[in-house]
Amino acid sequence: MTSLLTTEIGRLRLLGWLEGSSLIALLAVAVPVKYLLHQPAPVQLLGPVHGALLLLFLCSALQVGITQRWSFRNQTWKVLLACLVPFGTFYLDRIFLRTLKDVS
Repeated sequence: MTSLLTTEIGRLRLLGWLEGSSLIALLAVAVPVKYLLHQPAPVQLLGPVHGALLLLFLCSALQVGITQRWSFRNQTWKVLLACLVPFGTFYLDRIFLRTLKDVS
């Protein structure tokens, strides 16, 4: 896990995994607890965490896109779209991000 933190792409991949995992926790744990047990606290806790991770992923994706000189038309928009599609960051990591080399 420490090797992920040494490069921009590694940090983007880590943020993608954290964002996707927070969505799973939100959908699989917090939302059922809210509606089945009438306890909104988990959603009130995990919702903002997921939102913050989403924003961090978006900012990091734009930064990496600029640094890596990605074509917006060919690459950057796909990375940005991936975090808006449920579990898209996992798919993005598998087919695209882990194959990249850091050029910075």
